[in-house]
Amino acid sequence: MQAREAFASAGELAERLRGTGYLADDALATVAWLALRLERPLLLEGEPGTGKTALAEAVAQALDLPLVRLQCYEGIDATQALYDWDFPRQILHLRAVEAVAAQRTTDVAAVEDELFDERFLLARPVLRALRESPAVLLVDEIDRADDEFEAFLLEVLSTWQVTIPELGTVSAATPPIVVLTSNRTRELHDALKRRCLYHWIDHPGLERELQIVRTRAPHVSHTLAEQVVTVVQGLRTDRELVKPPGVAETLDWARALHELGARDLDLETAAASLGVAVKYREDAERVRAALDRLLAR
Repeated sequence: MQAREAFASAGELAERLRGTGYLADDALATVAWLALRLERPLLLEGEPGTGKTALAEAVAQALDLPLVRLQCYEGIDATQALYDWDFPRQILHLRAVEAVAAQRTTDVAAVEDELFDERFLLARPVLRALRESPAVLLVDEIDRADDEFEAFLLEVLSTWQVTIPELGTVSAATPPIVVLTSNRTRELHDALKRRCLYHWIDHPGLERELQIVRTRAPHVSHTLAEQVVTVVQGLRTDRELVKPPGVAETLDWARALHELGARDLDLETAAASLGVAVKYREDAERVRAALDRLLAR
């Protein structure tokens, strides 16, 4: 069965995602289901730690497909996304040919062709996804790449093929499921957005985040889970924090407190373990000063 036909409805997809531990609300489940049905890339934007990357992982798990991840960064180009040649192996091959050539005549053209044989090709994420599809291709933090890379990616998403001069064109028999994530450090071009279905993922409300903690960390006591989520929800309202904790930090903090043997959240334990939830010195100082008030909630 093709991925586009794997789920009869958005509700069915949501249930399968829930089975992996990912709780998607109705809007997110609907746009993800439509991306599967229409075979369109899904562009997810939102604050760090809201579950964008985790959705791609959950979709791959729900469909039992390999996940191929391309982590974007400043300066990334098509070579890092597509393919490269294994130069050390090519050099070893040349030396082996030279050793043999000392004993007999060598066809230089044939040797040159051999250097760009399939065995020396290093497939990068985009090429791997095209060749191994059906697969889920996660293009993480596309906003960190530049305009040129964005244009290259748009061309691949439009044709589902790439050309390797030495080997020819590689086309995907079945388009991979593509999930792009962005923390919106810059605006993406309209052309890329038009190619994709779009969804903004916000931090969950208290009830949904508590449900996430109980699903992903069932060993944490209900009292502790509720206290941690309440404190984190309060931290997110502080606009002066450099980086408010995301859902991943909520889960990590709840698990860490459980490991410390806490059944509920007290001031001393919260202060001692705060580095699990906040990752900037300024934030830690500000949060420690406000812990009394946050725990009083």
